[in-house]
Amino acid sequence: MRNAWIIATREYRQYFLSPVAYIVAFLILLFAGVLFVLDMYIVQQQTLAAYYAVTPPGVADIVIFPTAFLLLFAAPALTMRLLSEEHRAGTLELLLTSPLKDWELIFGKWLGSFLYLLTVYAVTLILPIVLNNFVSPGIDLGVMAAGYLGLILLTAAYLAIGTAISSFFNNQFASFFATLVVLLVLWWVISWPAGILPYNAAEFLRSLDTSTHIDSMMGGVITLDGLVYYLSLTSLGLFLGTIAIEIRRWR
Repeated sequence: MRNAWIIATREYRQYFLSPVAYIVAFLILLFAGVLFVLDMYIVQQQTLAAYYAVTPPGVADIVIFPTAFLLLFAAPALTMRLLSEEHRAGTLELLLTSPLKDWELIFGKWLGSFLYLLTVYAVTLILPIVLNNFVSPGIDLGVMAAGYLGLILLTAAYLAIGTAISSFFNNQFASFFATLVVLLVLWWVISWPAGILPYNAAEFLRSLDTSTHIDSMMGGVITLDGLVYYLSLTSLGLFLGTIAIEIRRWR
């Protein structure tokens, strides 16, 4: 585990030297900030004051949903170089001949990217704090916590998928587009046939849709199905990445 933590801290520091990571952070904070300003402007309008006194703007609308949507593009951008770049630069072979277990390499790479996005999310907490002082009787902290938990679990799953796909490719741009396609399928495309399939099959497809579970948590509802789904998806991504590295080691 010590080796995995060393890799994670190295990757975490590397993100602060990467222009792509800064662009990702800028876009997340920009979208959240713009939506926050727009909502605050609406709150100040006298014609809607009564409405917002009953239904104040939620953290999900301002921070969590736009961040979850941007994650479709942020996760591929942050993970595309994790292992693809190591292979291109010839450093992957050095890592594979070191006393480093395959799962430690994958877990450390994933953890570094995960910690970076958690740092960005921590900055967005400023907006709910400010929002809580603007609306009466304040925001629902339970709903906010559930929404952020959903966002964190979604982030863990998407980054694990991106890390696994990065281990499959030698080219980081191929890794980016492959990850983007997989995430779009999980977020959007997978539930398309649900409208024409029998109920049980339709419900099964909806249960595989990542947006379904994040929507539930943004509403303040944490279900066992959602927790198991995201944790299983994260574990699957890390497992596939480990298998890919083992194949490279013995190739």
